[in-house]
Amino acid sequence: MDAQKVKSLAIGPDATIKEAMQGINGSGEKILFVTDERGGLMGVVTDGDIRRGIINGLDLSSPLKKVMRPDFICLSRGDIDIKKRAKALMKKHHIEYVPVLNRNRELVDIISWIDCLNGNGRQPKETLKHPVVIMAGGMGTRLDPFTRILPKPLIPYGSKPIIEHIMDGLNEWGFEEFILVLNYKKEVIKLYFGEGRRRYSVEFVEEDGFCGTAGGVSLLKDRLKGTFMLTNCDTVLETDYREILRWHVEKGNVLTIIGSHREVSIPYGVLNMANGAFVDIKEKPKLDFFINTGTYVVEPEVLGLLEKGRRADMDSLITLAKKMYPDRVSVFPSWGNWFDVGKWDEYRMSLKRMESIEN
Repeated sequence: MDAQKVKSLAIGPDATIKEAMQGINGSGEKILFVTDERGGLMGVVTDGDIRRGIINGLDLSSPLKKVMRPDFICLSRGDIDIKKRAKALMKKHHIEYVPVLNRNRELVDIISWIDCLNGNGRQPKETLKHPVVIMAGGMGTRLDPFTRILPKPLIPYGSKPIIEHIMDGLNEWGFEEFILVLNYKKEVIKLYFGEGRRRYSVEFVEEDGFCGTAGGVSLLKDRLKGTFMLTNCDTVLETDYREILRWHVEKGNVLTIIGSHREVSIPYGVLNMANGAFVDIKEKPKLDFFINTGTYVVEPEVLGLLEKGRRADMDSLITLAKKMYPDRVSVFPSWGNWFDVGKWDEYRMSLKRMESIEN
């Protein structure tokens, strides 16, 4: 790994969990290396360590040392055939990165599993045998007047419709079976997907009436027998879907909600009061939230909470699932990019971001 990349993956022990989240998101890797002032390696922190800390109640302003792991596998810079040794360590310990230290225990290099396994910087594709259900039947009133002409799933996003952009992205992670729940302008959507071949299968389920943000999936009760992904047709989420599926299984969940971190700036001085008395004032504070991305991992028993073909919204289904399975509904915290392109401002912002990446 080049020196600049190694430097970008180093972070100090006094940094906050939030700063580590931002560092991981900015680097595109899943790990940071905690170093002291001279560059000595003190420990490592992965996105999984941060996620567990958040789930266990740590605040995003908590110091990174609370989730740092001081035990780590490493190699010395002078080791013979260092990549071969790194590969063996990765296989033995099920890790994706091995830090390389000099004789002073300073971080000088990082070897990733991509470097060892295929050397081309691309992650090998592994088929994920879970169907993806996409709720694509809404009228898209937030994108009016576009949606008077085109159904929301076919609104352009770069060089292709938004729904195809979502499906192609999921297919890159290994998903190969897609089921679209249709209603508004359904014939236009079916016609679009009837043209040309794709590297994944596409099927359609049609609502008789508008069934809300969750009701349409009830039409698949007899079809879905195992774990499946459920997502909206207007949200772009950049995250590790394999990690989400592992999390879902490890937790024994019936429903996993993917939550995206959002920082909201309040443009005013916020007054803090207790029992009617003034305590202090915070000028233009920044608040942290995890927002529902509209993407879920679902077990088929959740469908039993829906009446077939009847209207139901996702918030009601989540509440029912939590009541019925109190310990089996949880949030997977994510800090990758997420855009709700069903809103005009987010749609424009995500288009600008896409243009900056392509250029």
